[in-house]
Amino acid sequence: MKKDVFTLLGGFLTALLFFFGTVGISFDWFTTESINAFVIVISAFAALVVNIYAVWKNTHFLQGLKAWLKSSEAKKQNK
Repeated sequence: MKKDVFTLLGGFLTALLFFFGTVGISFDWFTTESINAFVIVISAFAALVVNIYAVWKNTHFLQGLKAWLKSSEAKKQNK
């Protein structure tokens, strides 16, 4: 699914490039190569964000789970 979203983003930017060309607006830096490079950078950034979130969540979740297990064992021993 992620690949499809980035393909759609690239298609939209390419259509925007052709639209600007049709109405006579041109940018030297807005080319097919720059669009492809932008899509690659955005997809890599999205993967980085997802992975950082997964590592952060797993780290904090496991620490919280260990603390909860210790406290629940302590409560069982006190009864």
